[in-house]
Amino acid sequence: MADVFAKCRAYTDVEAATVAGVYPYYRRIEEWYGAAEVRVDGRRVVMAGSNDYLGLARHPRVVAAAAEAVRRYGATCSGSRLQNGTLDLHERLEERLAAFLGRPAAVVLTTGFQTNLALAALFGRGDAVFADRENHASLVDAVRLGGATHRRYPHGGLAQLDRMLAAAGPDTGRVILTDGVFSADGGVCDLPGLVALARTHDARLFVDSGHDVGLLGKRGRGVAEHFGLEEAVDLVTVTLSKSFGSLGGAIAGPAAVIRYLRHHARSLLFAAALPPANAAAALTALDVIEAEPERRDRVLAAAARLRAGLREAGFAVAGSPSAIVPIHLSDRELCLRFWTDLLGEGVFGNAMVTPGVPPGGDLVRLSVTADHTATHVARIVAACATVAHRLGVLPLTRHRRDRSKGRAPS
Repeated sequence: MADVFAKCRAYTDVEAATVAGVYPYYRRIEEWYGAAEVRVDGRRVVMAGSNDYLGLARHPRVVAAAAEAVRRYGATCSGSRLQNGTLDLHERLEERLAAFLGRPAAVVLTTGFQTNLALAALFGRGDAVFADRENHASLVDAVRLGGATHRRYPHGGLAQLDRMLAAAGPDTGRVILTDGVFSADGGVCDLPGLVALARTHDARLFVDSGHDVGLLGKRGRGVAEHFGLEEAVDLVTVTLSKSFGSLGGAIAGPAAVIRYLRHHARSLLFAAALPPANAAAALTALDVIEAEPERRDRVLAAAARLRAGLREAGFAVAGSPSAIVPIHLSDRELCLRFWTDLLGEGVFGNAMVTPGVPPGGDLVRLSVTADHTATHVARIVAACATVAHRLGVLPLTRHRRDRSKGRAPS
């Protein structure tokens, strides 16, 4: 008789990586020092993997707002938004987010993953969702949960997307679904190209702006504002656990669509509401985002500095305005070893292997925050160069020679 546990017993990747001393996941962080440094195994290291891009998760005002919300409302809502879990905090947050994103309405959910799953309520039989192959897993699962046909186009492959859209039947409801900034490699979607295809083929366009809201655009509204195409994007989803330093997510768009989702999205209807502390934290974080635009300037400047430093060290680093900087290694074992040695050099990054990236797309994902100084960035670059040379990833470079002579890297 078949046993559903058989696959679990056959899964030995964790044991193998642990025995080899290169298991990179579920590492315990003992303390945070702002958003740029943490203590791991009793040692203070540079955190180069956090999504707390604006450094707001430990901002005094954000923390104080969360604490006050716990005192006033308690630790949890103990109910769904539909029934008894809606607080005035949720409604204020929805109003503020809708205004911030320039949308008629918004609805707040408990996690970013649940936020994207809520889109499933819009995907019915007779519809087709055309999705970038490197979309976040939550977007993939949203289409699977809905009743629409799932058509995935090659990452950034707009020519093939054009053909796929053209081949859809005239009665097919079409949706183009994409990340704004792709979470693994930090690349920005070709929004102008997607908008043009949506208009040509009468398709709706949904954008997950989890990694770009708060950072891109004149006011931090995300990739749509960055390209000046806000009115061309039908729905935007955002995550509150990144630039907003909290937890949760929101969908923003036409009032009729948001009202429909409030009564049909299962990940909203059947989940406990966003805890009071997180709602209050996100509200206060939004205050800081609007009042201190220099925070996103610092993030993007640090990311540009990191890219430039890695290029000088010999890494092939693509240009992007995002806070995410990948080191492509294209080999699982090399990726795990690189991550482990990088931590040994005092830098905590993220090892991305399948299924987080496509097969052969293994990479170490670095990210910066508003708290990263030029010194932090220099330490990240130096550590990456040291590990790369040790593992034979790079040839000898001027950066390495300067370090070998005891001089600080330029």
